[in-house]
Amino acid sequence: MSDSAEQADGSTPRLGVVGAGAAGAAAAYALRDADVAVTVFEKSGGVCGRAATRRRDDCYYDHGANYVKEADERTAALLEELGTEGFVEIDEPVWTFDGDGTIEPGDRESTKRTWTDGITQLAKRLFDRAGTTVHRRTRIDEIRARGTDRETRWNLTDTEGSEYGPFDALLVTPPAPQTAELLRATAWDDARREELVDAVDAVPYRTIRTVVLHYPFCESYPWYGLVNPDREHAIGWLSREECKPGHVPDGESLLVVQMSPAWSTETYDDALAEIESEVCDRVADLLGEDRYRDPDWTDDQGWRYALPDSAVDAEAIRAAEDAGLYFAGDWVAGEGRVPSALWNGHETGERIGAALD
Repeated sequence: MSDSAEQADGSTPRLGVVGAGAAGAAAAYALRDADVAVTVFEKSGGVCGRAATRRRDDCYYDHGANYVKEADERTAALLEELGTEGFVEIDEPVWTFDGDGTIEPGDRESTKRTWTDGITQLAKRLFDRAGTTVHRRTRIDEIRARGTDRETRWNLTDTEGSEYGPFDALLVTPPAPQTAELLRATAWDDARREELVDAVDAVPYRTIRTVVLHYPFCESYPWYGLVNPDREHAIGWLSREECKPGHVPDGESLLVVQMSPAWSTETYDDALAEIESEVCDRVADLLGEDRYRDPDWTDDQGWRYALPDSAVDAEAIRAAEDAGLYFAGDWVAGEGRVPSALWNGHETGERIGAALD
C-alpha cells in the first residue's frame, strides 16, 4: 500500500523504509495487500541499489549486479509475476579465468535473467505493483525514537532538514557500514542501539570498481561472462552486454569490467582518465585482442560497499524488532546476490505486516 492511503485514514499503520534497493522494494511488495502505508526514502536518483542500469548512445548496461539468477522456483515465479514484457534470458554461459589469465569453460550459474531496459526494472516493477511512493534524492541522516518499547514511534530527518514521520515501524536497508553510521546518528535511549552498531559494523565488505568499455565492433565468443574465482587477477569479472537482447546495437560491443577488490580499493579515488588505460590493457591481454586497448567511450562506477563477505549476527538485529526497528539486505542474508537481498526483504516485510496487523 502506498503512503497516500495513510493520508486518507490516519489510523493506518505507517512504515518508513530507508533505501530503495532490492530488499526495500521486496518489503514494499510483500505489504502490497496489507493495511500498512509504506513510504520509501532513497538517497540516489534511481532504485534497486547495486542492481543499477545506465543508458548511453542507445546502449543499456547493468554496471553493478549483472543479472538476476533464477536459482529457485519462487524467484522464477516472482519474476514472471512482475510481467514478461521486456523480460529476457542470457543464453551464453559464464566461464572462468585464473590469475594468469587462462580462460576455461564452465557455467557456474543457472538461468540468468534481466530486462531489455535493464536490471533496475526489478525494483521499478516491485514498487509499481505495490503502489509505493519513493522519495528519491532524499538522504536520511538522523533517526529519532520516541515512546516506549511497545509504542515506539520513529521519526526521520534528511540532509536538507526535512522531517518525516512518525512511523510505527522502520526498515533500514543500506549496506551495513552505512546502516551502522545511521545507527550512530540515531536518538534512541536504549542499550540495544550500541549492540546493533557493533553487530552491523562487524560485517566485512568488498569494494569493487566497475569500468564500462564501448567499442564500434563486436567479436564472437562462446561465453557471456568471465569470472576470476581465485581472486588472483586484477579483473574480477568481465561480461558482454551485447549478449542481453535489446542492450547494445548490432555490430557494437560493450564490456562491463569489474575490477578486483584489492585493485578497486587501491584506485577507488582515482579519476577514470587515470586508470582507463590500465584497465583496457588488462582486458586486451585477457582476451588476446589489441583492439580492446582503444574503446570509443568509457564509463565507470565505484561501489565502496559492493558485496558483504559474511552475514550480520541475526540475533542481535532481530532483538530490536519488538520496538518496530527492522533491517534487511544481502548483508543480513549473508550473500551478495540480488535474490538474497530480494527474499530477505520480502520475508522481513511479511514479519512487519504481521506485527502491524
